[in-house]
Amino acid sequence: MTAHSDSDAGRIVLDALGVALSTRPNDSLIAIAYSGGLDSSVLLDAAVRLAGASRCVALHVHHGLSPNADAWLAHCAATASALGVAFDARRVELAPDNPAGVEAAAREARYGALGEMCAPHGAQSLWLAQHADDQAETVLLQLLRGAGLAGLAAMAPVRAPAGGVPRVRPLLHVLRVQLEAYAHAHGVRWIDDESNADTRYARNALRHDVLPALAAQFPGYREALARTAAHAASAQRLLDELAQIDLRELAVGDGVRSISHEKLVALDDDRALNVLRFWMRETGLPAASSARLADALRQLREIARDDGTGGDHALRVDHAGQRLRCYRGEVFWGMAREPMPTHAAREPAELVWRGQEIWRLPQWRGTFVFAPADAADPDAVPEVLLTRAPLVARERSGGERVRDAAADVSRTLKHLFQRHGVPAWERDVPLLFSGETLLFVPRIGVNRAAFPECEANASSLASWRRIEWRDDLQIA
Repeated sequence: MTAHSDSDAGRIVLDALGVALSTRPNDSLIAIAYSGGLDSSVLLDAAVRLAGASRCVALHVHHGLSPNADAWLAHCAATASALGVAFDARRVELAPDNPAGVEAAAREARYGALGEMCAPHGAQSLWLAQHADDQAETVLLQLLRGAGLAGLAAMAPVRAPAGGVPRVRPLLHVLRVQLEAYAHAHGVRWIDDESNADTRYARNALRHDVLPALAAQFPGYREALARTAAHAASAQRLLDELAQIDLRELAVGDGVRSISHEKLVALDDDRALNVLRFWMRETGLPAASSARLADALRQLREIARDDGTGGDHALRVDHAGQRLRCYRGEVFWGMAREPMPTHAAREPAELVWRGQEIWRLPQWRGTFVFAPADAADPDAVPEVLLTRAPLVARERSGGERVRDAAADVSRTLKHLFQRHGVPAWERDVPLLFSGETLLFVPRIGVNRAAFPECEANASSLASWRRIEWRDDLQIA
């Protein structure tokens, strides 16, 4: 490149960062994701020139995947110091058996570590160095994977993840060749990651084997794919707006925890799948594949055809540790746990209570918690009741009854489970007895009939304990 083109490239890079800076408060701290490669090195150098070193912090993630990782860390620390920029680094370990692959695992770990480092430094935005070539590669990869509109929208210039600082990509419309020109013009030094030449990785194979041939026949492919991404993002925004409208109609009660089964299956497939996808995102679940969503909708429609009651029956859709459920006409996600085998009868467990706060019951996959409380707590019992006889946890044998405090009558567990809206799959819980007296039923509460004399003299009893049952997955 000529000196004139180097100057043009420098202006393009600085102009791109100037636009991003104009959207930030003048005193806001900017975190730069700094790997030490060409892209992030140019981003850091240009950010310091425009915003000043005091407004920047360079964040480095050490994956440990390369034998040169320690040298890269040292290079990044030294460069940041030379620029007068605060520097922080975080080491991460990747799960070797991650089903998404090394690339996806490294990306997930990197974003997680960067987000965690932003908070202690007070950074109000995280700048990433992806550029126009990266965007073109992403669009092509998503096309080849059969992605939908959300995938084709590729990387957004600004994205605010839930609970994190905004991720800003100011170089998304800048070509890699322009970054190289900037680096040469300003004497920016960078490192080369040897893994970038490994064509076993899909992105590298595309970059080295496909894009050069594509560029020879379609020189403007980057701009064309960027337009495709923009069109897809626009269309996805419209779909999200439609999903918001539908979700408001489907939501049961406040929030979006559960939706109406009847109203969901009344929608056509495209609209139902769109709102299901949006609903999962709103509840904090990661995106599911199109095949899994389609299977979930198919099963929900079959429930409606079976008996029209919206019962759970054989509904089986698991995703990200959650299981799709349908109960009393409401569809929701609950903890995924396998039921105990019917032949695996559990022997009663016994505890002589001497002030313990937890009683772990692995055979029930959960724990009783005895927390200090006062007599006004509806799930509290006097400590004298916990000590006067051994506590026993055992299975239902049939015929057990609990005094319903609201109605002041004795009712069967089946009646109370139904009254409290406890689905059948959540009723496999241990009953807590004080000697032979039923004391507490998880998901229902304390049996007030167990201590009428204590209630009458509650003011004279100094120590009470609130009883809770926590499933293992709740504790995790």
